[in-house]
Amino acid sequence: METIRLQKYLSDCGVLSRRAAEAEIQKGNITVNGIRAEIGQKIDPASDSVRWRGQVIRPRDQQSGRTYILLHKPIGYVTTMKDEKGRQTAAELLHGVPGRVYPVGRLDMYSEGMLLFTDDGDLTNRLTHPAHHIAKKYTVTIRGILTKADVARFSEPMMLDGYELRPVEAHLIASGEVMPDGTAVSVVELILHEGRNRQIRRMCDLLGFKVVRLCRIAIGEITLGDLPRGKWRYLTPEEIAYLKDATKTESER
Repeated sequence: METIRLQKYLSDCGVLSRRAAEAEIQKGNITVNGIRAEIGQKIDPASDSVRWRGQVIRPRDQQSGRTYILLHKPIGYVTTMKDEKGRQTAAELLHGVPGRVYPVGRLDMYSEGMLLFTDDGDLTNRLTHPAHHIAKKYTVTIRGILTKADVARFSEPMMLDGYELRPVEAHLIASGEVMPDGTAVSVVELILHEGRNRQIRRMCDLLGFKVVRLCRIAIGEITLGDLPRGKWRYLTPEEIAYLKDATKTESER
């Protein structure tokens, strides 16, 4: 999201006029990410935490009290809120997020990419319920040189735990790239319409492919974009509306 002047943000949120915001900034009553704000300062509403006299100031779409977060989860973090083995959790990366939010679905410890968090229980249930199949897009780096015929095998009928998987869309992005250690790899884009436990890794095992890197880059129309690893941002009002609409049942439409 583009940066905007702090005074405009406060005005857009409906809490202070621009002139009143300037006065409060001068008095030291406004902080950004815990640091006293300055006149003319710009902020990113998607990732910066703004407080006025200690109160978190949210965009209008979040003033209902609900919070919607997109995190770029790095490798090495688990998605449980608390890990009995003492491993790092993705929730620990949400510095400055007001209140308590929970992950929507999972990414295993050795995978990275887009992970949603929210305190909206109804939306979480809808997004994780088998009845709602919002496509999820991944880039998978696989050891070796793959052909288009190899990649097409992902779309063939496949069974996991006695269950026939829904068709997977598969596209070869690159073949024969060389990693720093000299290993040749291929990059495949996979689009899943369901979320079986460790589905991509288990599919690769069945096909005899070795996964080097797995990254989720989109959930439906919402993309990870260029958000750096370990960073988060608020979902935009349009993205929130999209998720709510995409998970409506036929009777609700």
